[in-house]
Amino acid sequence: MASKLTGTVALVTGASSGIGADTARQLADQGATVALVARRKDRLQTLTAEIIEAAGTALAVEADISDRDQAEAAVRQTVERFGRLDILVNNAGLMLLGPVVGADPQEWERMIAVNVQGLLHTTHAALPHLLKAAEEGPRRVADIINVSSIAGRKAWANYGVYNLTKFGVNGFTESLRQELADRHVRVGVLEPGAVDTELNSHNNDTIHAEILDPFNEQHERLVPADIADMVTRPRHTAIAELWVMPTDQA
Repeated sequence: MASKLTGTVALVTGASSGIGADTARQLADQGATVALVARRKDRLQTLTAEIIEAAGTALAVEADISDRDQAEAAVRQTVERFGRLDILVNNAGLMLLGPVVGADPQEWERMIAVNVQGLLHTTHAALPHLLKAAEEGPRRVADIINVSSIAGRKAWANYGVYNLTKFGVNGFTESLRQELADRHVRVGVLEPGAVDTELNSHNNDTIHAEILDPFNEQHERLVPADIADMVTRPRHTAIAELWVMPTDQA
């Protein structure tokens, strides 16, 4: 019996690790052909080989989506290779914490470039193909899943610009959802709480000691597969917003 995503093509950004990698595995397990997009080519190639060994189909696409030309090229390469695009998972993200006072503005610019501009670049490039898939594809529906954060709903001290990017992702997602709902392109946002990924590793030792390590010592974090499980739904069901967190996270 064919899997429920057989005949579809998905593109996942930030696919070299964490939520992106596990989402790509889940999509491939359900029959989708998956384009894996990230900067770390060696990791993409390893994951591609893993999916192919499990009888799936995958393509490694090395790209920095904060660069519009590279983001557009990643979408174009996917469609040229597989002929279509049905699912876009905007997962790539960067979290650099710290006080606003005395902050390095280059860190802010890096987060905005990846978390906001990168998502916009891939979404804009993918939309014509997703609209076509919703009209003509095997499922007669297409999907954009934006991976945001609990930090898109709740602000904390020392999360300022990360909060800014994720609140922005949430607002953009809801606006686009309303714009495309009657065209059967489902647009939804996933808002994970604490997840055991490499996201924390981008921060310096002081941030780990003062903010991240105390939290991680007190709470059981989710694993990437917990978020990946939330990505696909039947055609008649749309999830506009899903807030997923560890049971003991307030």
